[in-house]
Amino acid sequence: VNERFNKIIYDPIFTSRLSFPQLSFNKYIKKFSSDIILNRFCSHILPTIRTKIKWLDLEYESMKNILDAADYPNLYALGLYNIEEETVKCLFTDERLSASNLKNQITTLIISIDPDKNERSTMINICYYVFNVFINLTHLTFYDAAHQNNARLLFDVQTFDVCLYILDGRFEQLHTLDIELANILSPSEIENQRKIPNLKYFTLCCMARIWYYDESILPLIYRMSNLEELGLSFTTAVKETFVDGNDLKQNILNHMSQLKHFTFDIRSVMCINNEMNLPSKEDIQRTFDDFPYANIISCMDYFLEHKEGLCHIYSYPFLMRRFEDVTSNFPGGLYPYVRVVSLYDEHPCEHESCYSNISTISMYGKINYQ
Repeated sequence: VNERFNKIIYDPIFTSRLSFPQLSFNKYIKKFSSDIILNRFCSHILPTIRTKIKWLDLEYESMKNILDAADYPNLYALGLYNIEEETVKCLFTDERLSASNLKNQITTLIISIDPDKNERSTMINICYYVFNVFINLTHLTFYDAAHQNNARLLFDVQTFDVCLYILDGRFEQLHTLDIELANILSPSEIENQRKIPNLKYFTLCCMARIWYYDESILPLIYRMSNLEELGLSFTTAVKETFVDGNDLKQNILNHMSQLKHFTFDIRSVMCINNEMNLPSKEDIQRTFDDFPYANIISCMDYFLEHKEGLCHIYSYPFLMRRFEDVTSNFPGGLYPYVRVVSLYDEHPCEHESCYSNISTISMYGKINYQ
């Protein structure tokens, strides 16, 4: 048995990435059944295989023991699961960690915050410690255990401030960033001008309606002069004109000389009155006649009782996970990546025929009706 065990622990296939947490009821718990087993593993096994370890996934109860057990000269990736602010503070201010090469070695970091402690202040404080310790990160993922979605490099955060912290210049080599925001409340006082020349792939999705598109998202994008792929998904309030092809060309494409792929799902909402000259769906679609990227679909709806106009433009094939504000004018199509759909109208639809085309989405995901 010992001989077979030794073969396993010395085989780089098994030792290059060691994962210690396991998921239980949306929380990560340690695999070790007792501290005695953990201590033996740290004292007898880790020191003998330390040079073969390239990736460690740790939960908060045992992470300090494992990191203190040995030096890991080839470790470049670290996953910290179910952590709390105090855990991060103690770990990242540890003298041994600060003095070791680990802070310079780590280029990939995954963080899963305890779902019971996932508040705005907690997120910002954890970001502060992370950014001051790991100075050579190229891949950083905030992982939501409750949603179990870790397929892409993703920040699932509450505010735009955290996004700006990530892009304040300390991660000069960062090249891929996928951010999902809960909201953008107001223009931030955090510095939003420093160029980010190495960022090549950027996706931003905001769940709540944005009131500061021109003052928040556009200045951020202008910092990414060498961006090759851009994805945007949000709803924004506008005053005089809807976001259409002309707007995207003038305010985004003309500033992105290296851009090769642009996917988007943008809804702009305007308060209307009877004196306004309102564009039709055809008017909006014509603004994309010379648009250089993909096929574009335009939808135009006016809700007279609410005195509101909704312009929805998106690239097709549709690559986003969410499809918001689907109205009775939805044109149909195939949407294999969509998992959440919301419907929007002035009056609840009493007949299935109102949304007959929605079946192309609903067969893949969950429908929320607004």
